[in-house]
Amino acid sequence: MITPRPRRAICILVLALLGPLLGLAAGPAALERFEFSEPHMGTHCRLVLYAASHAAAATAATAAFARLRELDLKLSDYKDDSELMRLCKQPAGTPQPVSPELFTVLEIGQEIAEQSGGAFDVTIGPLAQIWRRARRQARLPDASLITQARQRVGFRLLQLDRAARTATLARSDMRLDLGGIAKGYAADELLAVISAAGWPRAMIVLGGEVVAGEPPLDAKGWKVEIAAVPGPPMESDVSPTFLLLARAAVSTSGDAEQYVLLDGERYSHVVDPRTGWALRASPQVTVVARKGIWADALATAASVLETSAAVRLIEQHAPAAGLLRRPTPDTRWEETATRGWSDWLRR
Repeated sequence: MITPRPRRAICILVLALLGPLLGLAAGPAALERFEFSEPHMGTHCRLVLYAASHAAAATAATAAFARLRELDLKLSDYKDDSELMRLCKQPAGTPQPVSPELFTVLEIGQEIAEQSGGAFDVTIGPLAQIWRRARRQARLPDASLITQARQRVGFRLLQLDRAARTATLARSDMRLDLGGIAKGYAADELLAVISAAGWPRAMIVLGGEVVAGEPPLDAKGWKVEIAAVPGPPMESDVSPTFLLLARAAVSTSGDAEQYVLLDGERYSHVVDPRTGWALRASPQVTVVARKGIWADALATAASVLETSAAVRLIEQHAPAAGLLRRPTPDTRWEETATRGWSDWLRR
């Protein structure tokens, strides 16, 4: 499981546009390209959109950033007054009404948790806090603390009722953490806001998440580079991979930048909820899906699972597809692609 952003290396760089025009609504030649950027959710959010004027684009961007602030107040585990943290403070065993946004994220999180055998788990908060502190202090956590925290972690400790739209926590000392799914969902929502404003040719970059709408002018899609940027002792022995995205999302999970050396060992910021320990020899996993929420959660889960299990999980959600890069003992990278991965590659 990945802790909240900044929780993963940003290995996705949006580059130049390419390809012939994919015919869309009338009048695309009148559109101009605009970009906006603001800090949100512990990272930077970049909006790229085609609109008829700067004023129209700015209005859409302002609405999108307002939506992002609203979602942060619902989904953040860094804000004590967020809806998520208020839920964690409620009495155990008592169903609590939650907003549609929070319920959606929790429900999809629970689905991925079940399918991954707990490799993805929104109840990972107690363990995430231990490893955040370990990174700050550059000190390996005591095994006894991890053992104790694991008693408060487990996706079956969270029960959801769709009809009543409630969430029930089995223990009073639980802490939820949506770091492995919330940004993908938020990026989806921002694209929806911009599209509703009349500008569907847009792309959202939120930390390690990219969500693309209709393609830009004179292009079949948005060109995205997936770059392996390993930290020591790994070598950069893989070539860049280019995707071409339209009406789709991509998420990369890995520790190229976010890791810590403790007692001579490299520990990722990615934590396995099943063991409580941060990963060593952490893979880089890239997942493409139709929605950011699925790309984010699947990349999170796949980074914890063994390769064969990760491939099965991703292929279960076709047309989602993934590329897994795992370090080998000789500090090289071994690549495994799921079925359908080549369909997303730049042509």
